[in-house]
Amino acid sequence: MFFKGKKFLAVGMLLSMMAFAAAGCGGGGDKKAEPAKKAEGKVYNVGIVQLVEHQALDDSRKGFIEGMKKKGFEEGKNVKYDVQNAQADQSNLQTIAQRFVNNKVDLICAIATPSAQTMANATKEIPIVGSAITSYESAKLVKSDKKPETNVTGTSDMAPVAAQLDLGLKLKAGAKKVGLMFTSSEMNSHVQIKMAEEHLKKLGVAYEEGSVNTVNDIQEIARGLISKGVDFIYVPTDNVIASATPALVAIANEAKVPVIAADAILLKNGATASVNIEYYQLGVTSGEMAADILSGKAKPQDMPIAFQKDFTPSINKAQAEKLGLKVPEDLAKFAK
Repeated sequence: MFFKGKKFLAVGMLLSMMAFAAAGCGGGGDKKAEPAKKAEGKVYNVGIVQLVEHQALDDSRKGFIEGMKKKGFEEGKNVKYDVQNAQADQSNLQTIAQRFVNNKVDLICAIATPSAQTMANATKEIPIVGSAITSYESAKLVKSDKKPETNVTGTSDMAPVAAQLDLGLKLKAGAKKVGLMFTSSEMNSHVQIKMAEEHLKKLGVAYEEGSVNTVNDIQEIARGLISKGVDFIYVPTDNVIASATPALVAIANEAKVPVIAADAILLKNGATASVNIEYYQLGVTSGEMAADILSGKAKPQDMPIAFQKDFTPSINKAQAEKLGLKVPEDLAKFAK
């Protein structure tokens, strides 16, 4: 019995040594290394949903892709994008959301408030990084800007509303009434219009509001505001109006009424002035945030909403001259 025990002990030791040797030669080592190899070779699927096509949102999308690239996520190498445009249609947004959920994308980039709201309603699991969204709290996308506590985070395009209105009042010296034009269904616009109202009340400047439902309403609403004697029209970051700015400017020009836009990109379409929001750079920041989430460095629920910190005015010099506006000396360097 004793020798049998020793024999079994010796065999057991031999088997253990063989197993250890096999592990040292790559048997156990392969099992440990395999997940790392898969992680290194993983191609991440990222869904990008854009509410509608116009330059601010286009810039947000391009910036997002650049921000991802800066952090090592490059299309064709380790990330694949599924880019969808909802054409400002809610049913399209819902279809896109279901597509992303069914395809089990690793992350969603939602550009504009309605896009983010629809995506957030469709999934509580997939991380969502927003861009071109004014107020995440008002849109009920997060519990707070400082700590979202949801699967949503991103960057805000909150405009410096007071500075933009002050710029309009400087350019249109002696202005007594301001037209506030926005889309009734856009939450981001409502937030900014409320801020505009409060600022104008403090200054003792009267205002008239004009809300549109679709691009087809823009010219009629603009004429209505002009008939009420507004000295200039202020437009917040509003996707519907941004997509049809030339229609608004055409009516405003007839009456020599400047359009002061929250989005400086609209100056290319005839708006008179703005205090810049850098949509491309905000998109870059959103892309960098998304990269950190995919890398496991951060979670959306803990990532504060990021805001633009520095702003500069922009004045459409040709448009100002067309409207007979005199640009004050302190603003002349911003007129181009």
